[in-house]
Amino acid sequence: MAPRPFWKGYLKLTLVTCPVAMMPAVSEAEKIRFRTMNRRTGNPVAARYVDSVSGKVVEEDDQVKGYEHAEDKYVILEEEEIDAVALESTRTIDIDLFVEADSISPLFLDRAHYLMPDDEVGEEAFSVIRQAMEETSMVGIARLVLYRRERAVLVEPRGKGMVVWTLRYGDEVRPPADYFGDFEKEKAKKADRDRLKKLLTKTDREWDPDEIDDPVDERLREIIAEHRKKRRKAAPRINEKARESADRGNVVDIMDALRQSLKKEKSDRGR
Repeated sequence: MAPRPFWKGYLKLTLVTCPVAMMPAVSEAEKIRFRTMNRRTGNPVAARYVDSVSGKVVEEDDQVKGYEHAEDKYVILEEEEIDAVALESTRTIDIDLFVEADSISPLFLDRAHYLMPDDEVGEEAFSVIRQAMEETSMVGIARLVLYRRERAVLVEPRGKGMVVWTLRYGDEVRPPADYFGDFEKEKAKKADRDRLKKLLTKTDREWDPDEIDDPVDERLREIIAEHRKKRRKAAPRINEKARESADRGNVVDIMDALRQSLKKEKSDRGR
């Protein structure tokens, strides 16, 4: 069963508009996640915001966004002010620019989302847009509000659907020339290049995503399983008969103690 989409809206290209649904293409739900615990009690620790100066807890109603414009100098903005800056339409992917698919560096690609038609009526318009982009090797650029921010997005055809990539802004990607420079002044020898090409072609094979796994996550699962197994072994096992016997023994002991107490009381009265 496919997960429910987290975004619904419209895909628009000039006069062509169709309802679409979008959902994240990647998930980290299966990853091992830890909570901070109290070692002494074994209870989870609750995180709370505190005032950095007074040390007092700040209630949720008093928490606001602030921008540090100078050292220890802040401008406070209300949520209404931040929301007012967003695009008027947060539910329309209005493609107003097309570029060649290989003209955008992968460094600018951020998060991937699957885009598909949301009803049967819009499937034809969706297919027309997708196929036209596929046949011309073009991708669309639009703007959209996602994750409470206005973002530039790239829309590309993929299989029977499309993929919407959120794009990093220009000032977020550092220029490669700042790091690579011109260190490759001497080109590698042709013989060396030819030998390496042969090696590359020998190891060439089709990409299989199942070959990429997380060994740390797998080892953590093994350690967690070992801890749970040890805890089960350490826990005392008392069957029902033993428990009933123990309970009867407790009752007998209490009655004996009561009789002894009554005998002692009569003895003291006799004296």
